[in-house]
Amino acid sequence: MAGLSLQHPWAFAFGLLGNLISFTTYLAPIPTFYRIYKSKSTEGFQSVPYVVALFSAMLWIFYALIKSNEALLITINAAGCVIETIYIVMYLAYAPKKAKVFTTKILLLLNVGVFGVILLLTLLLSHGEQRVVSLGWVCVAFSVSVFVAPLSIIKRVIQSRSVEYMPFSLSLTLTLSAVVWFLYGLLIKDKYVALPNILGFTFGVVQMGLYVFYMNATPVAGEGKEGKGKLAAAEELPVVVNVGKLAAATPDRSSGAVHVHPVPRSCAAAAEPEVLVDIPPPPRAVEVAAV
Repeated sequence: MAGLSLQHPWAFAFGLLGNLISFTTYLAPIPTFYRIYKSKSTEGFQSVPYVVALFSAMLWIFYALIKSNEALLITINAAGCVIETIYIVMYLAYAPKKAKVFTTKILLLLNVGVFGVILLLTLLLSHGEQRVVSLGWVCVAFSVSVFVAPLSIIKRVIQSRSVEYMPFSLSLTLTLSAVVWFLYGLLIKDKYVALPNILGFTFGVVQMGLYVFYMNATPVAGEGKEGKGKLAAAEELPVVVNVGKLAAATPDRSSGAVHVHPVPRSCAAAAEPEVLVDIPPPPRAVEVAAV
């Protein structure tokens, strides 16, 4: 067994260390899901990274079984399948309807449909070493997607100038895991294990860099902007003085003035044809001297 043989003590050491760090990586989102549980809402968190991570773990288990003698890959990815499934179930329990539908579609498409196709094509169309090579490159492609998946919230981080939805602990453990598994793949001479972790390290560094850049930035309040926009729109509402009915207005006995109140343009348009005079904002009561 390449991963467990005493002939490869360093490979075993890095493989074991990789198991420990990767297990920690799988546990990193626990604070996120505890927050979801407490608030009974998924807020702005997305399910894509967890669905992709589950799919990747399934693929690596399949690869390890096809190649054989890769017990260390099986152990950690089996644990990953269990943990990621728990995360996804919790997400579905508290997500809004639209997010539930989206997550269910992705699960069926990726973890059932695509995985089923890969399984059948690998077993039916390739044999021996070619089967390992084909499946190995598929694993490389989707392992990279595991590291890329958390970048789906990069746009949110940049727009909101907030790292609330990009935990630093997850980025850090992904980076450390990538380094250890690269060394493990290098020592057992398995390029399919080593290659994706080069990109994994790169993406991890990018995420941590963004976290450091935005962690002390002032968040942009979307609701505040929207509220200001509505206020500005309200301030631009014109004041309409109905000259045609001034004579019929009730005068103020004490001041000899007629009080005319602002009327929305839509209401004025719906009324009978009259002469309208627009008076600039603010939309307050306007006193017009009686004649």
